[in-house]
Amino acid sequence: MIRIASLTRRYGDLTAVDDLTFTASPGRVTGFLGPNGAGKSTTLRLLTGLATPTAGTATVLGRRYADLPNPGLDVGVLLDASAQHGGRTGRETLVLAQRTMGLPEAQVDAMLDLVGLTRTESRRRVRDYSLGMRQRLGIATALLGDPRVLILDEPANGLDPAGIRWMRDLLRSFADDGGTVLLSSHLLAEIEAIADDIVVIGHGRVVAAGSTAELLDGAGTLVRAHDAAALSAALTSAGYRATAGADGAVVTDAGTVDAGLVAFAAGLPVTELRCADGTALEEMFLDLTADDRRDRPSVGAVPIPSGALA
Repeated sequence: MIRIASLTRRYGDLTAVDDLTFTASPGRVTGFLGPNGAGKSTTLRLLTGLATPTAGTATVLGRRYADLPNPGLDVGVLLDASAQHGGRTGRETLVLAQRTMGLPEAQVDAMLDLVGLTRTESRRRVRDYSLGMRQRLGIATALLGDPRVLILDEPANGLDPAGIRWMRDLLRSFADDGGTVLLSSHLLAEIEAIADDIVVIGHGRVVAAGSTAELLDGAGTLVRAHDAAALSAALTSAGYRATAGADGAVVTDAGTVDAGLVAFAAGLPVTELRCADGTALEEMFLDLTADDRRDRPSVGAVPIPSGALA
């Protein structure tokens, strides 16, 4: 559904996107990750026709976004919820999009219901909306034309925990119905919870890409059982490395599925099974983008004196 091929964008001497290639497939949520300045927003702007590539192509449904005859019917886009016209009401925002796309007016009320904006809220000016409400309005606009593809940049920003859960369920349902979701976010726990595939970029280039399970499989697994020694022996016999701790926990290089299967085959009840540090995606992300982060330690950096930040 989405294909990025050798995509490059230069601004003078700055190369924002550098020979980028990846795909986002139907029926799957693809998480698009990278530190600030890595080229994520530029890539999404190139994909949605807001910028022109220096080289390469970015297509949706086999076409450039600009070549789609009525793009809102094929692609739902939310790049910046705060960019909505503050003087319009939420309903006016949707009605304008509905008329532009040639849709029945009933679609407006259907989308308001879908995203949880009441009729009273829809009559308020967008400038008086919270960021979470603007996100819901942006999602309603993106879904208005019943598209097959969603391209979203930080859609959960400003949402409360219930809103984040609602967003996750909405996107999961969209993908399960055969839609394609390309989702950029800094909420790594949410990406880990929802994404089927992950693309990580740094300095405008892909540094890792694949299914979430494959990328996180090497993070290590923590398994807890009443007989840690027996569990460790079973994992070792199965060809995995295993280290038993005094608290009954075993850390192994087996993936979570394989570790569970080994324990089951050995007749050992498991009381805990998870990625070894509980933050597998975060650790992978930090490792892969270490050279691209603004907060990385500098060579010869002067230590901050004790009490200086008090």
